[in-house]
Amino acid sequence: MGRSEGEPCLQVQVSQDMEKERETLQAWKERVEHELDVVVAFWLEHSHDQEHGGFFTCLGRDGQVYDDLKYVWLQGRQVWMYCRLYRKLERFRRPELLNAAKAGGEFLLRYARVAPPAKKCAFVLTRDGRPVKVQRTIFSECFYTMAMNELWRVTGDAQYQSEAVEMMDQIVHWVREDPSGLGRPQLPGAPAAESMAVPMMLLSLVEQLGEADDELAGSYAELGDWCARRILRHVQRGGQAVLENVSEDGEGLSGCLGRHQNPGEDTRPTLPEPSPGHALEAGWFLLRHAVRRGDPKLRAHVIDKFLLLPFRSGWDPDHGGLFYFQDADGLCPTQLEWAMKLWWPHSEAMIAFLMGYSESGDSALLNIFYQVAEYTFRQRYLQSHPRQDSPLKQGTRSSKGITCYKVTWQFRDPEYGEWFGYLNREGKIALTIKGGPFKGCFHVPRCLAMCEEMLSDLLSRLAPASAPAPALSARSPPADPARRGAE
Repeated sequence: MGRSEGEPCLQVQVSQDMEKERETLQAWKERVEHELDVVVAFWLEHSHDQEHGGFFTCLGRDGQVYDDLKYVWLQGRQVWMYCRLYRKLERFRRPELLNAAKAGGEFLLRYARVAPPAKKCAFVLTRDGRPVKVQRTIFSECFYTMAMNELWRVTGDAQYQSEAVEMMDQIVHWVREDPSGLGRPQLPGAPAAESMAVPMMLLSLVEQLGEADDELAGSYAELGDWCARRILRHVQRGGQAVLENVSEDGEGLSGCLGRHQNPGEDTRPTLPEPSPGHALEAGWFLLRHAVRRGDPKLRAHVIDKFLLLPFRSGWDPDHGGLFYFQDADGLCPTQLEWAMKLWWPHSEAMIAFLMGYSESGDSALLNIFYQVAEYTFRQRYLQSHPRQDSPLKQGTRSSKGITCYKVTWQFRDPEYGEWFGYLNREGKIALTIKGGPFKGCFHVPRCLAMCEEMLSDLLSRLAPASAPAPALSARSPPADPARRGAE
C-alpha cells in the first residue's frame, strides 16, 4: 500500500517537534546545572563551622551568619545533600564536599541525641552542640537517619549504617507501636489525627535505606506499602482534595484542622489547613513507590490526585506561583503567610511534574514543569521612580523624565547565589535571608540535582545518533529557556 501524499509532511513535522522539545529540554538542563553549581558554592563558602563542625544555616543574603544555633533537621539534610551530590554527580566528587559531610556527620553523632543511649534527638543545638530545644515529633531522627545512611554509602564506614538502621527501628516503633517515647502528652481534648507528613517521611526512608540493598528493601517492603496506604487516605472530599490531616481511621476531621491543604511541606508538627506543596512532595514519593512496585494504576492515580489536583487548586491565577496554605472549603486560611510564595513548594513542584512526565510521557505534565520553572527562575523589571540614592538602572529619557527600572528576581539571586525563600503574593522578596531555622542546603539543591538527572535521562531518550551536546562553561550562565521560547 503506497504512502499518502501528506505522510512525508507529517514525518517532517514530528521530527521538527522532537528537535524543538530536545532543544528546550537541553536549555533547561543547562540552566538547572549552572544554578546547582552556584547554589552549592554558596553553602560551601559560607556555612561550614571549621571550629566545632556542622553547619551554619542562619545566613543573610550575602552569606553572613546572623545566628549560630544549629538545627538538627538542617544538619542532617546538609550531610545527606553533600553525600548525594558526591555520589551521583561526577563534578561534585571533590574532597571538600566529602570532608564537610563527614565533619557534619561526626557533629551529629556526638551531639544530636539529647541523652544517649536514648535515641531522641534535639531540634536545636548551640554552636558547640548543647541541646536547646526538643520537638515531640520524629523528624530530627528521620533526617539523622538519612544522613547516616548516605554517609555509609560514600565512605563504606559500617558505623554510619548501624546508626541509620537502629534509628530507623526506633522511628518505626514510635510511629506504629508506642509514641510515648516522643514525650507528647495525650490530652483528653486533642483529636486523634494523623498528619500526612509522618507516613510521607517514613516512605522516603524506606526508599533511602532500601536503595541497592535487596535485603533491607525486602525487610521494609511491608512498611513501604503501609506508608503508601496511609498517604492515600488523605485524598478526601470525594477525591477532590488532598488534606494534611485525617482521623486515625482515615476519615475527615472537623474545623480548621480537617480543612488544611499544604502545597508542599510545613515545618510545624501540626498543620491546621491544606496547601499544594506537601501534596506535590507526597506525589513524587508515591510515584517512586509505584515505579518500584511496578504498579501503573497507582502511578496514574498519584498523577491525578497528588500532582494535577493540588496544582490546579494551589496555583495563583492572578500573580502566578503556589499558595502556601489553602482551606478546602474556600474559607480564609488562619495562617498569616497563607498567600506567600515559598521556595520549597516550587522546588517540589518542579521535581514532581518532571518526574510525572518522565514516567508517563504526558506532555501536559511537562508543560506544567515549564510553567513552574519559568515562574521560579523569572527575572523581573519593575518600573520605578528614581531617588537621588537609588541604585535603579536608568532607561531612556521621555517627555516626563527618566524612566528607571529595578531588576528583581523571583527566588534566584544571581548576585550572591542561592535562592530567597520567602516572597509575597505578588512575587516580591519579603525576606532577604538565604537560610534560617527551616531553610538550609536541601530543597533547592535537591530539586536542581534531581531535575538535572531527569533532564539528562530524557535527553538521552531523544538524542540523535550524532555527537552529544557541548558542555556548558562554568563561567557564563546559559540563555534563559523562557526567553528562547519567546524569541
